[in-house]
Amino acid sequence: MWVYEKKLQYPVRVAKCDIRMAKYLAEQYGGADGELSAALRYLNQRYTIPDKVIGLLNDIGTEEFAHLEMIATMIYKLTKDATVEELDAAGMGAYYVSHDRALFYQNAGGVPWTATYIQAKGDPIADLYEDIAAEEKARATYQWLIDMTDDVDLQDSLKFLREREIVHSLRFREAVEILKDNRDQKKFF
Repeated sequence: MWVYEKKLQYPVRVAKCDIRMAKYLAEQYGGADGELSAALRYLNQRYTIPDKVIGLLNDIGTEEFAHLEMIATMIYKLTKDATVEELDAAGMGAYYVSHDRALFYQNAGGVPWTATYIQAKGDPIADLYEDIAAEEKARATYQWLIDMTDDVDLQDSLKFLREREIVHSLRFREAVEILKDNRDQKKFF
């Protein structure tokens, strides 16, 4: 189903080590509105969505995995040169003790990822509205992350991700209208 290219969807650059920012970025790695949750939500919902929009969920779900890879790269680059003392001083001592420098799916507050973050109702329109909300929450989080850093390189990558959330939201809105039009058409047997 997938072909993997050994490059990121968009370049990730960081100007300096910034453990505090890496900790905040964990929200988009393993948080309720993060990229893992989005990818799994959409790829799961596609099984009960009409054929007219199934490709959309597949495409966006796949792209969310590319975004997850970008977030992981950001976190890695922001922490790779940090000492254990710097990690501890930035509030990541407990994380280091549990995971060393390995990435772990948790939110910015340290709460591990859980399947309760994803929804699938089985009603296509309800699921698409859930998806629109998820994309808008991710967009807002990206904006707040942009506001939290003065690293223009990091801001550039975050702005790319924020804009993709807007595009996804618009595409899901279009899919809702397609399904509403189909639902409202008279059926003849």
